[in-house]
Amino acid sequence: MATVASPCVLPVLPLLLVVSAIAMASQLDAQASAWVSRTWSSETGHPPSTNFVTTDAQRTYPTAPEFTGIDQWLNSPPLSIKALRGRVVLIDFWTHACVNCVRTLPHVQRWHERYAAQGLMVVGIHTPEFAFERSTDSVRQAIRRHGLSYPVAQDNRYQTWNAYANQCWPAVYLVDRQGRIVFTHFGEGDEAAIEQRIQQLLAAP
Repeated sequence: MATVASPCVLPVLPLLLVVSAIAMASQLDAQASAWVSRTWSSETGHPPSTNFVTTDAQRTYPTAPEFTGIDQWLNSPPLSIKALRGRVVLIDFWTHACVNCVRTLPHVQRWHERYAAQGLMVVGIHTPEFAFERSTDSVRQAIRRHGLSYPVAQDNRYQTWNAYANQCWPAVYLVDRQGRIVFTHFGEGDEAAIEQRIQQLLAAP
C-alpha cells in the first residue's frame, strides 16, 4: 500500500507523546543506527521505505474497515463499505475547524465532480477535534460554506477513526473496487499524485 505523508494535524495528547518519543529516539547511538541501515540494505536491497516498487502480485492490501458508529449521515442516506464494493472509494477524514482540512476540501469536491460518473464515491468522515465541532448544525453549515455535495458522515465517537487507526487530519484513504485500501495520504498537498492514483484505480477492472 502506497503511503504519502505531508504536514497534518495530530490530536493534542498523542502529539505530546510523539514529541517525547522523538526526543528519546534522538539519543540512540549513531553506530547502532548505521548498523541497522547496513543490515537492512544487505538483506533487502532497499532503504527502509514504504515506497519501493513491487509488482501487484507481491502487494498485500488491507481490507477497508466498515464505517462504524456514525452519528449522522449528511448529503446521503447511510452508506457501507460492503455496499460500495465495485466502486472506487475516496475516504477523507476531516474536521471543519482544521485549516489544513479546509484547504483540501476544494480538491476533494473537484474529484467528486470530475469522477463520480466514472465510478468514484467520495465519503467525508467528519471526526471532531473540539467539542463545538460535534454539532450537526455546525457541520451542515461547513458543508454549505465549502460547497460540498458528496456524502459526509459524523464520526463524533471516533469509532470509524479508530477502525482505520487514523492519526491526523486531513487523511485520505483510497479503496479499490475489491474493497482494499491501496493508497493513503496524510496532510495537505500532493493533489496531483492523489488524482493520478484515482485515475489508475478507475481504469482498473
